[in-house]
Amino acid sequence: MREIGVNTWVWTSPLTDEALSRLAPHIAALGFDVIELPVEQPGQWDPHSGAELLRAHGLAASVVLVMAPGRELVEASLDTVRETQDYLRHCVDVAVTVGAPVVSGPAYASVGRTWRLEADERRGVYAELRENLKPVVDYAGERGVRIGVEPLNRYETSLINTVDQALEALPEGCGLALDTYHLNIEERSPNQAVRAAGDRLVHLQVCGTDRGTPGADHFDWPGFDDAVRDVGYRGPLVIESFTPDNQAIATAASIWRPLAAGPDALAQDGLAFLRSL
Repeated sequence: MREIGVNTWVWTSPLTDEALSRLAPHIAALGFDVIELPVEQPGQWDPHSGAELLRAHGLAASVVLVMAPGRELVEASLDTVRETQDYLRHCVDVAVTVGAPVVSGPAYASVGRTWRLEADERRGVYAELRENLKPVVDYAGERGVRIGVEPLNRYETSLINTVDQALEALPEGCGLALDTYHLNIEERSPNQAVRAAGDRLVHLQVCGTDRGTPGADHFDWPGFDDAVRDVGYRGPLVIESFTPDNQAIATAASIWRPLAAGPDALAQDGLAFLRSL
C-alpha cells in the first residue's frame, strides 16, 4: 500500500518543538504514515528531538524547504546566493537527521518573485540556476538525500512553472517534486506531465484543486494515479494545504476562506480518499 503523508502546515505555521510534540502523535493516530516537516527558519524546531518523536510514533518523514524573501539562487548578489545555498544545505542536514530521503520545494527563487523573461534571458537564468544549485545537489547526494525541485504556478513564480521547464532548468542529478495544485493550473495534461517527469520524480504533494481536500474537487485522480504508477514512483503522496489561522502563511498561499470544516476534517477526508485509490 502506498504511504500517505500530511504536511504540518495543515494545522500550524511555523513548526516548533511544541507544535511537533503535539502534532506527531495526532497525525499518527489519524492513520498517516508520513509527516512532512517544513524548515521555515533554521532552529525553529530541533531535528534530533523530532527524529526521536517520529520514531516513537512510527512516522516516516519528508522535509520541505521554504524560499522566503531574500532566498535566491538566480539574479542575486553572490552573498545572497551563498546564504541560500547554506540554507539549503541545512535543510539537507535536517533531512539526514530525521531520516527523510527527499528535500523538496522551489529551490530557485523566493516565492512570489516574478519578472518577465525573454527566451535568451531565460536560458541564461537557467544556466545560472544549474551552476548554483549543483553544489547543493551534490552535497545532498553525498548524504543519501535527493533534492526535489518544485514547479510553482504563474502567480508564485515566473521562473519554473511546468515540468518541461524544470527538465530544462535543473542540473544533472536533481529530482522533481510535483504538486497537484500547481499541475492543475499550469499543465495542459497533469497526467502527461507526470509521465514526462519520469524517473526524476522524487516527491508528490497532493490537495484539491481549490487547495483543499483531495477528492472533493474536479481533478482526474484515477488518471493521475495511473500516471504515477506508470513512472514507477514509490514515494508517498503527501497532503499539503495551509491553515487559515496564520496570517502570514494564509496570505502567502492566498487562503482567503476555510478550505474544509477544519484541519482534521481536511486531513481525515483526504486520507480516506487517497487510500481509496
